[in-house]
Amino acid sequence: MGTASAPGLAVEKAMKMGGAGIKGGQVVGATDELGFKVIEKPYHFRDLHTTVLNQLGLNQDALSYLYLGRKERLTEVRGKVIEEII
Repeated sequence: MGTASAPGLAVEKAMKMGGAGIKGGQVVGATDELGFKVIEKPYHFRDLHTTVLNQLGLNQDALSYLYLGRKERLTEVRGKVIEEII
């Protein structure tokens, strides 16, 4: 899972997940040798949030709240479920 916040700054992350129907022993994606840049299957954090909500049986579109009179979604922009880990 990686995102770039500013040019030249690496913001790559590794995460462990377990339970809730997540397959064990899975590695999804890859970084370069130093771990600075995603080179295979980059995912946004909203994709991870969407996957967790999906495994909890919740629809990301149905979860919204009122903020300053405007309806906001939990994931802001629609994320996609990371099927490789389910």
